[in-house]
Amino acid sequence: MAKEKTLIVIAGPTASGKTDLSLLIAKHFNTCIVSADSRQFYKEMIIGTAMPSAEVLSEIPHFFIGHLSIHDNYNVSSFETEALTVLDECFRTKDVVVACGGSGLYLDALCYGIDELPDPNPELRNSLTLRYEKEGLIPLLNLLQELDPAYYKIVDKKNPHRILRALEVCLQTGKSYTSQRTRTPKKRNFNIQKYCLSLPRNVLNERINQRTDEMMKAGLLAEAQSLYPYRHVNALKTVGYKELFDFMDKKCTLEESVEKIKTHTRRYAKRQITWFKRDSSYQWANPEEIHLELTRKI
Repeated sequence: MAKEKTLIVIAGPTASGKTDLSLLIAKHFNTCIVSADSRQFYKEMIIGTAMPSAEVLSEIPHFFIGHLSIHDNYNVSSFETEALTVLDECFRTKDVVVACGGSGLYLDALCYGIDELPDPNPELRNSLTLRYEKEGLIPLLNLLQELDPAYYKIVDKKNPHRILRALEVCLQTGKSYTSQRTRTPKKRNFNIQKYCLSLPRNVLNERINQRTDEMMKAGLLAEAQSLYPYRHVNALKTVGYKELFDFMDKKCTLEESVEKIKTHTRRYAKRQITWFKRDSSYQWANPEEIHLELTRKI
């Protein structure tokens, strides 16, 4: 593969316009899109993940959209391996490929690689998940502080997924999670240009609220009802579904659940922004500026 091959990464918080921008760029370069939205991987979760429509998918070749079931076992290591294989194939005929998504961990895996950590042990994961559901995060944070005080200091203490994963590694290996995270970037045989969408906070919040209302009109409640029997599956512990499951469990009204979706989505967007700001290689701009720069630059 020639060194001049380029991967354009379009990242940003949820509802910021990544999909529309990626489509414009992919059409300009007559190329394909590699999705790094970890919830759009699941074919059962269409409305609640804002999955691109069938019409859009027919216009531009997409990879990693609806290619899994919520019942499949999948992890970021598998994504790294498979995505690099896809890129290798795409770059045989294309000089530019677009990667799009808001899942920072998956974009990092694509650009930098990930550490070789043990695959999750299903029994241990279920045990920790049940403990989290019964006792909350505090006891698990206390355990993490005991097993890996260094990681405890830097982990997002409101992110159960990262806390549970760190505990899994500690308990499986008998070593701290920190000691097994080399954080050494792997070399890629293509150039990478990374952009992150930046919108005024009030504009982003309004887009989140509007999109939530549109999802409800499009049938999100019916989609969630169809998935309710599988609500304990990890993929469904996702904003937009878990709030509606609470409504079905009579823990709140439908109106309250919709407001919770909006609130939790705004909080999620804030966490995404924090994640991407840790990486100084991202260029931040609004969608119009990014589109203009890319179509002139490359």
